[in-house]
Amino acid sequence: MQLIKIDKALYRSRLNMVIVACIASLAISSLAISQTLIYLFPDESGSHFHWNLLGVIVSTVGLVATLLKLKTHPKMREVAYIWDLKQALNLIYRKNRKLLAAAKEGNADAMLALQFSYAGSRQLWQLDDNTITMSSLNDAQSKLDEWTQQYNVTLDITNYRSESLKAF
Repeated sequence: MQLIKIDKALYRSRLNMVIVACIASLAISSLAISQTLIYLFPDESGSHFHWNLLGVIVSTVGLVATLLKLKTHPKMREVAYIWDLKQALNLIYRKNRKLLAAAKEGNADAMLALQFSYAGSRQLWQLDDNTITMSSLNDAQSKLDEWTQQYNVTLDITNYRSESLKAF
């Protein structure tokens, strides 16, 4: 995955549209499904929990399938990119302890994965206005910069490939 520049206003606008559409479609479809099932199969005791639950489950599955299908639509580009970026950062985060240990020992692939993680996190946090934890990110970046100087490593995040994480 490569980092791309995202227009913050456009991203926020499209993300809000996706969130509202998801909430509306989930509410409407789950109610429609559950009410149809309750009408077709009424329960004498008056408990319709199972029909309501089934309506929510079917609606959720349909919504996820729709989002996956629409992921490649041009209007979903920014939202899908952030979705993919979060998944890529999560893969790195799961191996963070091993990556830090390897980077401390001079492993260039570990340093590259950490650099990608820091750059991706910075972009994500700026898009989401999450600047509270930026100081900890800057501290981690400073430590990584020390290691790159110590081991004379040049990092270019365009060379990062998630497959390199398998070594850790």
